[in-house]
Amino acid sequence: MDWQRDLYRLFHQVPELSLQEHRTAERIEAELGGLGLESLRIGGTGVVTVLENGPGPTVLARADIDALPVSEDTGLDYSSTVDGVMHACGHDMHLVALLGATRLLSEHRQAWSGTYIALFQPAEENSAGAQAMLDDGLAARVPRPDVALAQHVMPAEAGTIGTAPGPVLSAGDSLKITVHGRGAHGSMPHTAVDPVVLAASIVLRLQTIVSRETEPGQFAVVTVGASNAGTKSNIIPDRAELLLNLRTYDPALRAQVISSIERIVRGECAAAGAPREPEFEYYDQFPLTSNDAGAHRTVTEAFTDHFAPGQVFEAVPATASEDFSRIPDAFGIPYAYWFVGSVAPETFRAAMEAGTVSSDIPANHSPFFAPALDPTLEIATRAHVVAACAYLVP
Repeated sequence: MDWQRDLYRLFHQVPELSLQEHRTAERIEAELGGLGLESLRIGGTGVVTVLENGPGPTVLARADIDALPVSEDTGLDYSSTVDGVMHACGHDMHLVALLGATRLLSEHRQAWSGTYIALFQPAEENSAGAQAMLDDGLAARVPRPDVALAQHVMPAEAGTIGTAPGPVLSAGDSLKITVHGRGAHGSMPHTAVDPVVLAASIVLRLQTIVSRETEPGQFAVVTVGASNAGTKSNIIPDRAELLLNLRTYDPALRAQVISSIERIVRGECAAAGAPREPEFEYYDQFPLTSNDAGAHRTVTEAFTDHFAPGQVFEAVPATASEDFSRIPDAFGIPYAYWFVGSVAPETFRAAMEAGTVSSDIPANHSPFFAPALDPTLEIATRAHVVAACAYLVP
């Protein structure tokens, strides 16, 4: 644990953005080398090591390693030293936990049999890393796994683990919409097609997708995160841009929501007399994360057997998104994904009693996000080992 704590503080202090994790990858390789393990560099800044240890199943365990463009405000004595960049989502915890699990399995090979693949993935935050590793030949460069495992720290009580069958993280899509008007002098609106008014109409109408087109009980989120148009008060611009974010658990509903967005935008453009068709640009698209029933059952039973009563709970699916599932989907294998609590127990329980969890407990991506180092790191490390041994121990 001392080795891991020191590593965690180091990684937290030198965060790197997606696809820029060069020092992070080099340090991971150095740590693996110190354990006598060889590593592969895949997908630019992705790192993989393979522990072959006799006959048996092959288990792939994944940790993401990138940080976010967030200025840290936690007050930790090991806060980020990189201006405007922070491990605000716990990926430093993920990678150190996986390093710890890899070390434990490497040093205790007499206790298990099979193959363990530790995969350190870049660029989860922009949904590019898993695909980058696949595009760089991941599937051909490592043994085919029988199951894939991953975890994520969440703003729940430290010392607990949350599991759930089926969807655990939503599919996510970002979308830029450009609508076109006809520019003019602000004093002559009758000569223009005003894209500011058009964009405002679209924003209001989009709110009806969830409230009036989605069946009650189904989950969908449509958020307009930015509306940009114009440069001066007396100029009617010739275009406006909207940035949207969508979240869904069901692929059919996702398709329905996307269709509704495009229908509404085209309809409002036609009603406004827009001189050109709108443009739709989809980016940062995340797949649905949906646990295989068998893998979920195997891992949850192993957790329940290993941890104390009350430590393992049934999690509520989160509305965040991940690109992890692209890797097991590419191999055509089942996977299990679980949550690890990261808030000091006394802090979390006080917020629960006061009903102020959402306001008092900083969530992932917040500049105040600071997982309790203990016991979070130990629990996350144990979870990786226990889940792997559910398959690797006869």
